[in-house]
Amino acid sequence: MKFFILAVGNKMPEWVESSFVEYARRMPHELPVELLKIKPERRSKSKNIKQVLYAEALRIQSALPPRCRTIAMDERGRQWTTAKLANSISGWMRKGGDTAFIIGGADGLDSGIKKSAEEILALSALTLPHSLARVLLVEQLYRSVSLIRKHPYHRE
Repeated sequence: MKFFILAVGNKMPEWVESSFVEYARRMPHELPVELLKIKPERRSKSKNIKQVLYAEALRIQSALPPRCRTIAMDERGRQWTTAKLANSISGWMRKGGDTAFIIGGADGLDSGIKKSAEEILALSALTLPHSLARVLLVEQLYRSVSLIRKHPYHRE
């Protein structure tokens, strides 16, 4: 199984890039994490937010690997514990197939992306910078896999 994180946004600060790489490097070789960067739609006075989100949704859909289960990240989504995420990952591993987590841009995600996702999850009820969401998500994937493997990284 492979994890994909599709994230709208580019030109992240170095600390974001290095933190993401560090946690992705820690993942076991049979559960790699790949970041797919999605170019944000250029904002202009001639485009409303709905048009911007739709353009980004088209880019997300074209970058989405085939036959992936999709998890949309949104602050209004369900909040899982790390144990619940680990339990879900265990189930996904048994079922097979890859999993894609989708992080929207500054205006969030198009409603079509959210409607087509298997789950809509929130990392927090707080609004987070999208750069930080990348790091938190990859860290939680690592922590969840550590919990599955009974590695001491996760403590309850």
